[in-house]
Amino acid sequence: MSASSLNRRRILSLWLPRLPIDRIQRFLQVSSGAQGKAFSSEVDAGSREENASRQKDAPTIVVIKDNNALVIHALDEAAERLGLHIGQPLANARAMCPDLRVFDADVATDAKTLSDIADWCDRFTPLVALDPPHGLFLDITGCAHLFGGEAALLKTLVRALARQGFAVSAAIAGTSVCARTLTRQASGTIVADGGEAAAISRLPVSALGASEAITTGLRRAGLKTIGDVASRSSHEITARFGARFSTLFAHALGQGDAPINPRKPLPDYIVEKRFAEPIATDTMIAMTLSRLADTLIASMEKQGKGARRLEAAFFRTDGVVRAIVVETGRPVTRSAVVDRLFRERLDALADPLDPGFGFDMVRLSASRTEIVVQEQRDLDAHVHDNDELTALIDRIAARIGGKRVVVHLPQDTHIPECAVLAAPAQHHLAAAMQAEWPARAQSEPPLRPLRLFDRPEPIKVPFATVPDGPPHQFTWRRALHAVVRVEGPERIAMEWWRQDGKQLTRDYFRIEDAEGLRFWIFRDGLYEGECFDDDGKPVPPGWYVHGLFA
Repeated sequence: MSASSLNRRRILSLWLPRLPIDRIQRFLQVSSGAQGKAFSSEVDAGSREENASRQKDAPTIVVIKDNNALVIHALDEAAERLGLHIGQPLANARAMCPDLRVFDADVATDAKTLSDIADWCDRFTPLVALDPPHGLFLDITGCAHLFGGEAALLKTLVRALARQGFAVSAAIAGTSVCARTLTRQASGTIVADGGEAAAISRLPVSALGASEAITTGLRRAGLKTIGDVASRSSHEITARFGARFSTLFAHALGQGDAPINPRKPLPDYIVEKRFAEPIATDTMIAMTLSRLADTLIASMEKQGKGARRLEAAFFRTDGVVRAIVVETGRPVTRSAVVDRLFRERLDALADPLDPGFGFDMVRLSASRTEIVVQEQRDLDAHVHDNDELTALIDRIAARIGGKRVVVHLPQDTHIPECAVLAAPAQHHLAAAMQAEWPARAQSEPPLRPLRLFDRPEPIKVPFATVPDGPPHQFTWRRALHAVVRVEGPERIAMEWWRQDGKQLTRDYFRIEDAEGLRFWIFRDGLYEGECFDDDGKPVPPGWYVHGLFA
């Protein structure tokens, strides 16, 4: 075998032609099982089984609204044997079969089901791409031997999904378009490298997945099979049906291929453990993660890297996949730290890790890594302090979430609510330590309140001393406050180059009421300068409280 053939991609195309029907049938089985247990003492078992059998044998379809009419979106084998087809109006289908079981389509739930199946397929390869509406692409290049070869991998995947109640069609080829074409007409086919053109030559042109107009045009031109189209020159096909179809057809014949778009980026490092007997205890899960962490850290250490983002994926025997993610403030180079972070994360889960009938595979991956910078740690106490602070932040973030542990960074703006940015501490700790804040003038009261509201709250001001002066009293949260001391105004104009001139000029006042409470209030707009109604007449500006002083 040549070196070029060794480097050729191998794509497994997976198609679930009855995904909406299969999803509904699975749901009904679970519901009927629960109802059967709940009402077993009230309903005769024989009549219940007879009724369930009659419903199961009834033709089932899923309908969707298209151009203000209900048409068939999916159907089972029984409905297909009656001559029903996708796109047929529901009224015509009922005329042909009055006993139809009809369900409404749920495209969002179908997409979620396909995404769950794609998560399960991650056990075979990390490169899984969606092929909507009901298909997947798996790039199995270089990993089929782990499952006994391509034939064994295909058989394992199809059987596992069939046991879950899904109708499955699959094929393997050197290009995604060829593999997808075979799943529609010749399920189970495995095409050797370079044999794509011969494998699909006898298939109808409709299997290519081109638009209905192009498929009809090919048939009218006498080109009924893919081999018929291949017998024509490429420039003739391009001139008649366009460059896009010509490229699609070339890919189907194995002449180049467009790359698939994986759902998730490929992690930098991956280690995993498969089990002949599923594990379900917390002790075994912790031991497995610890061993995987040792292997992962050893692999990264050889290249002088540390992990910044780690993900543990737990694959259950029933197809459910659970992923746990932890992030770190500095590159992690010790397995004990990885072990502790995941232990903290698992202990703090609001939805505990449910092993069900057990996990048959656990995977640990480092999706983001960085080169480790060696530092002098024996004599520099500052480095030790930073390490301890970073470790503390990582542990807290693992328990309550990285977005809830923040540091504040100064921003180059005079707008009060924009002068400080709250950023995740794990990613901005170094910037926060080096940030320079405006120095407070000695023996002067603070210019900004200790507590600043996220959104200024409106207050009622009956009148002010002068048009641009402070109020004598105001009402905030149904309480009347009499003003006894005032400092200001401090005029702040909005940034016109960012706000398109829609924000008004503010006059801020530091105010103390008769009870000793100190407020930071502002008038939003200038009298007879910025506040006008729809008729262009001046209106009083609004007043707001923006913060509270200590």
